[in-house]
Amino acid sequence: MKSDLEIAHSVTPKPITEIAEKAGLKEDEIIQWGEYKAKVSLSAWERVKSRGDGKLILVTTINPTPEGEGKTTITIGLAQALARLGKKVILGIREPSLGPMMGIKGGATGGGYSQVIPMEDINLHFTGDMHAITSAHNLLASLLDNHIHHGNEFNIDPRYIVWPRVLDISDRALRHVVIGLGGPKNGVPHEVEFSITPASEIMAIVCLYQSIEDLKERLSKIIVAYDYKDNPITAKDLKAVGAMCVILKDAIKPNLVQTLEGVPAFVHGGPFANIAHGASSLISTKLGLKLADYFVTEAGFGTDLGAEKFFDIVCRVGNLKPDAVVLVVSIRALKRHGGGEGKDAIEKGLENLEKHMENISLFGIPFIVALNKFKHDKDEEIEIVERFCNKKNVPFAVAEVYDQGGEGGIELAGKLIDLIHNSKPRFRFLYDVDTSIKDKIETIARKIYGADRVVYTVTAEQDISLAEKLNLDRLPICIAKTQYSLSDDPSLLGRPRRFKITIREIKFSAGAGFLVPITGKITTMPGLPKRPHAENMDLSDDGRVIFG
Repeated sequence: MKSDLEIAHSVTPKPITEIAEKAGLKEDEIIQWGEYKAKVSLSAWERVKSRGDGKLILVTTINPTPEGEGKTTITIGLAQALARLGKKVILGIREPSLGPMMGIKGGATGGGYSQVIPMEDINLHFTGDMHAITSAHNLLASLLDNHIHHGNEFNIDPRYIVWPRVLDISDRALRHVVIGLGGPKNGVPHEVEFSITPASEIMAIVCLYQSIEDLKERLSKIIVAYDYKDNPITAKDLKAVGAMCVILKDAIKPNLVQTLEGVPAFVHGGPFANIAHGASSLISTKLGLKLADYFVTEAGFGTDLGAEKFFDIVCRVGNLKPDAVVLVVSIRALKRHGGGEGKDAIEKGLENLEKHMENISLFGIPFIVALNKFKHDKDEEIEIVERFCNKKNVPFAVAEVYDQGGEGGIELAGKLIDLIHNSKPRFRFLYDVDTSIKDKIETIARKIYGADRVVYTVTAEQDISLAEKLNLDRLPICIAKTQYSLSDDPSLLGRPRRFKITIREIKFSAGAGFLVPITGKITTMPGLPKRPHAENMDLSDDGRVIFG
């Protein structure tokens, strides 16, 4: 089998103008970023916004292994399969982060014969969106420190600066640092944190904004610090909004690329689902729904993270109503949750799949289970999963899109179309935003995770009181939690029971429009593994990227 990079290089991409035409975009609605990439002008949305929507399909998964379960690959392969069936389809996925790229995952553009291309560009600097978001975020941090240095007119308490700096590299050494050392000319010494760029509130804002006016309003509400009387200081107070918008002027425009089979793909925005809301940009999703009959998108990690946040945050903001869900599962993940290698482990691991099925049902959306087939999977192992789904009266399909591209997703695409046309969604949110913060957190913890109870640290209790004081208690909830378990303990695999969720603190994303309860040992700045993927990368003498 060829490597992903070799497969990507074996295909001659179509000119991006041809892909734009296939998507239904006009020539003057794209800004070419080379031959095979383009930004989409916001004028395209103004032209099509009065059209009806196509079918919205969300791809999610069970709790994954550290290597992932091929959710992005299934998303791409499914879109290619729908195109082979003659459907007008566009897909939407998130932009990769250099953190996981250089760490454990090594890329996020799909795999095998279900990739978006040019994969090296997308996995690395792409169109510069990550850098723009990083720069806009750090500009605000710089303006905050500059304000304090030049007299501190707002009486900001340096002990209560809550705006971190960000970097799109996993670097655990930057989680807690002290800046401003070296005397009065070098600023005021104080502690700061670094987060990874996908955890930036500005990333969330770029992925949730719906107009320039909305973007400015959201940026203006960002809380960066508090004064000595506990009053919030915002980006608007620091007169930072205009400059931040200027830096983001291109980053807010959707990126258009293509799959290996020439299906149009929006790759825009990259919030992580374990520490942010985990969905590509709302503006690209809404545009795709107007342009295509079927729009296939993904939400990060499992139903307990990305899917729940997509339904309760993204759909609420964008007034979206999903038509169907594809729940990805793999034999290797079931074995991991079952604690072994044999058939018994698969049987036991099905408990995890069962809980994710129940989670989707809570939102009233029809769904199909897609088994992402790996080359070592045995027929008798796959039959165990199929029998389980049959007993649950849930459609099931084997997807071989890694090895076969769109052809390997025909069964899944056909059954999905049948599901959409024969099952009416009754979409509903999990909670009412007007309930209390604790009610919303506990609803998610009990219904989605299966927890018995939620406990709050003293810090978290203080954060709740402050949120109520600032009238932020009616915002949706975006829980930061490990992706490897339904609980907040990554070692509790399968379907844990009789466990508690611990809320350490609550961060306010007032601009993005949600609260972020931090659970367990989750951190907003990941670390690298012992053997990071970066060790396998190189540049050949003729300038070609080698991913190893």
